[in-house]
Amino acid sequence: MNLHIQLFAGLVDLFGTSVLHISLEQETVTIEQLKQRIADDYPHAAQQLVSCFFAKNQAYAGDADAVTEQDELALIPPVSGGQPELYEITHEEIDAGQVAKKVNHPNHGASLLFIGTTREMTHGQRTVLLEYEAYIPMAVKTMAAIGQEIGERWPGTLCAITHRLGKVAIAEASVVIAVSSPHRPDCYEASRYAIERLKQIVPIWKKEIWEDGSEWKGSQTGPWNPLLTPQSD
Repeated sequence: MNLHIQLFAGLVDLFGTSVLHISLEQETVTIEQLKQRIADDYPHAAQQLVSCFFAKNQAYAGDADAVTEQDELALIPPVSGGQPELYEITHEEIDAGQVAKKVNHPNHGASLLFIGTTREMTHGQRTVLLEYEAYIPMAVKTMAAIGQEIGERWPGTLCAITHRLGKVAIAEASVVIAVSSPHRPDCYEASRYAIERLKQIVPIWKKEIWEDGSEWKGSQTGPWNPLLTPQSD
């Protein structure tokens, strides 16, 4: 059967079309199976599909609902008040569990949560506080770019990143990265890639405050050149 799925808003830019055409051998398919087929065919869109819903004959459909060639289908991106964003900047304490929920997927057998916290002792020097600052709009945009890179390198892998700004005390989280994937090797690799890439290109700076002074820090991964493309494995 041939399905014709209407797209709207940012999904048109993402897929490069306003109508997505999917050909299947079977005569019926569930919404969940259809989502997975689209994610397989368009791995760069897997991240965005998590927060989208299908409409069947102009009504929202659940994952277990079946569709046929006769149904009118549309893929609906989040509207105002929709699901939480995958990439966020906050001045509040980060709820790691909420970040992890953003990448939950029924077809993923592996998930990892990276939590970056304020360390007290570094090379014998005692840190009393970290303070973060960011170019917020660009920081969110570049975090989303990291998620897209991950989706292209490890198809089907999902990523969510929340970074905190302002003062972050000892042992408190400054960044939480959640990654999920069908298989654990991709999950491990994507998690490390996310934090290393974040340090490389996301415009966030931290001030290390010690007992006897302070210093602003930028990139921690060698000579800083955000225009360099990530190296292939």
